[in-house]
Amino acid sequence: MHTPHIRTSRRALLAVIGASLVAGPVLATQSASAAAIGLDDPAKKEIAMKLVSSAENSSLDWKAQYRYIEDIGDGRGYTAGIIGFCSGTGDMLDLVELYARRNPGNVLARYLPALRQVDGTDSHQGLDPGFPGDWARAAQDPAFQQAQNDERDRVYFNPAVRQGKSDGIGVLGQFTYYDAIVMHGDGGDSTGFSSIRRRALTTARPPAQGGDEVTYLNAFLDARVWAMKQEEAHEDTSRVDTAQRVFLRNRNLNLNTPLDWKVYGDSFHIG
Repeated sequence: MHTPHIRTSRRALLAVIGASLVAGPVLATQSASAAAIGLDDPAKKEIAMKLVSSAENSSLDWKAQYRYIEDIGDGRGYTAGIIGFCSGTGDMLDLVELYARRNPGNVLARYLPALRQVDGTDSHQGLDPGFPGDWARAAQDPAFQQAQNDERDRVYFNPAVRQGKSDGIGVLGQFTYYDAIVMHGDGGDSTGFSSIRRRALTTARPPAQGGDEVTYLNAFLDARVWAMKQEEAHEDTSRVDTAQRVFLRNRNLNLNTPLDWKVYGDSFHIG
């Protein structure tokens, strides 16, 4: 099993630093019954997919990203699909292996030896020139789309929601965890999700430990920003500053709509 290394958002490499903060309506803190809803609620999960896609793809249409593939020059080889599976970090290999188990002889199965060889590198050896086109063709197959969904949930979404619920944080908090795992992975490095969370715990306690939710989430986002700034590609922290911080300042702990935010200078809205 391959543990994904630090993740990179595609748009971050071309981001304009210093996007202005977004103003939004001040919302009352949600009731206890509303806060009991998790990010895994279908409507909230759909919001999460759109929020991540706004940062990763500059679009709310996350389902259009099944076919996406390119090398963005971040040292991780090809980045592809709805969550940015990378040929250099192991999660793309896991995905294609899953697809091959479910659909032997599919158009991507022949690239498995090459994907195993390039894992941990930025090499395209054995993948070019056909891999990008075959990825796009595979993305038309509902079975490959489902495999992408399942690997996204197994590796990123479900662990974030589980940890968030264990920490006693609501929908917004669970989303901050999810977005952090998407970008940074949860390996053993100092900027992985678990390390970010440990850094936050040195200054604040989550609700499950008797702490205040808003205070803790601010500490977590502070730790997240620190982690982002350790890598040049993440120097623009607007996906935190002009998105997640906005929701938190508005006390929108349940990610109730409407939502307005900016990422890398682009404005987005969910009605």
